Amino acid sequence: MATLPTIEDFDDPTYDPFKAEEGVFGELADIHEHLERLRAEKGDVVEGSFMSLMGFDWPSDRPTYTLLSYQDVSDTFFDPQTFTNECFQHTLGLTFGRTLSAMDAPEHTRYRRLFQKAFLPQNIARWGDEIVEVVVQDLIAKFRRRGTADLVQEFTKLYPFEIIYRQLALPEGDGPVFHKLAAAQNLVYTPEGLEAGRKLGVYFQALVEERRKRPQDDLASLLINAEVDGEKLPEDVIVSFLRQLINAAGDTTFRGTSVLLTGLLTNPDQLEALRADRSLLPQAIEEGLRWESPVNWTERTAARDVEIGGVTVPAGSTIVAVLTAANCDERVFKDGAKFDIFRQKTRPPVIFAFGPHMCVGQHLAKLEVTRAMNALLDGLPNLRLDPDMPPPVIQGAMLRYPKHLYVKFD
Repeated sequence: MATLPTIEDFDDPTYDPFKAEEGVFGELADIHEHLERLRAEKGDVVEGSFMSLMGFDWPSDRPTYTLLSYQDVSDTFFDPQTFTNECFQHTLGLTFGRTLSAMDAPEHTRYRRLFQKAFLPQNIARWGDEIVEVVVQDLIAKFRRRGTADLVQEFTKLYPFEIIYRQLALPEGDGPVFHKLAAAQNLVYTPEGLEAGRKLGVYFQALVEERRKRPQDDLASLLINAEVDGEKLPEDVIVSFLRQLINAAGDTTFRGTSVLLTGLLTNPDQLEALRADRSLLPQAIEEGLRWESPVNWTERTAARDVEIGGVTVPAGSTIVAVLTAANCDERVFKDGAKFDIFRQKTRPPVIFAFGPHMCVGQHLAKLEVTRAMNALLDGLPNLRLDPDMPPPVIQGAMLRYPKHLYVKFD
């Protein structure tokens, strides 16, 4: 590791991407109420971007249509020929680079097979035992004896990123700056977002070069050595994947865990049922992600003129698929705005997308949340909301989570 340079902080080291995020994505609460009203007034397919419809000044240089129904959103994901990922070249691609999310077939198909080699079940199981369990226990140990905690600021906001540091075998001292730069990459239209992408690119380029010379038992080395039919991943694609990994794995996992805990703690009967019967955990995780998607919407590009829900959408238009709207569509999920881990399952919620772009790391994400929840339930007896502190409020027009989750325990 001696040849790996120290990660470079922002030019303004006081810059706080989490605070800046509020200005870009807003603090929109009561998302279900807003979506219900929008659908009632405008229908399932609405001209305009979701952010502009919510009153935000949102850049757009092409016609944009927002989808609010489960059927339209899922149909879009299952038809990658008509609805492509070209749009991400102008958004995530600005900070992540040549990322898997911005690719379409056949390029996407080839590279996805290579990335899947790194996320084989045996690797995920090993990370669970050697990294995930150690990280969550270490963090909980810091506040276990206190009897109170802010689970967002002291646990959920930290543990997925700590896992990634260790998966990549990064120097411990680089963690705080690494976390800041990772979070800022979401702010793709800001100077700081571009700065973060550039500096992480330099850092990961050096990491890839180092691992080629001295491979380790880490994720970067797995990606470098992954091979299918004699083909390996290009270096720029590896660097872009590592930049996106921090957000796709770290950012969404921390938000999803925060939302799940909010749902359980504000429904203590469900929390107690889960504490008594851990076999309920998979459906609880799915319900949390259905109820309040940590990423509220995503985009596609219409490759041809197409009709969606009776609305003619011209080729080249941006399609905004609102995941929370799809997952709370009353035609599919009765009382969809309510958190209910005992919900009768009818159709699978749109969580990790559908079709060829389904999240390549979803099994690792589920393992991380499972280990985190079991550790909290085992290590914090009688876990409950702190009645002397403000209750949690899930906020954000795009990236959603509660800023604080104050709890007490015995």
